[in-house]
Amino acid sequence: MRVFEMSEEDLEVLKKASEPVPYMVFGGREPSSPQENANRAWKNLGDKLGFDHMTVKPGNSIRFFTAEEKFKLRAEVERLKKEGV
Repeated sequence: MRVFEMSEEDLEVLKKASEPVPYMVFGGREPSSPQENANRAWKNLGDKLGFDHMTVKPGNSIRFFTAEEKFKLRAEVERLKKEGV
């Protein structure tokens, strides 16, 4: 797990994505739910910052959180250094 920090702009995107949206159903198709929108926003943030959005856990403040790095190359390089490769 690694600590990540999101920007104020990223936080606003997540907050806005989580808000309920009033709608009327035409043609039998509902819009995305707030949960689906929030999940999509977390995935986009994970792609941007390099973490797996499904592993996010809260941190010390609203903009800080922990998550697994998407690219574990850094960990692999560290392991190889320790092994002297």
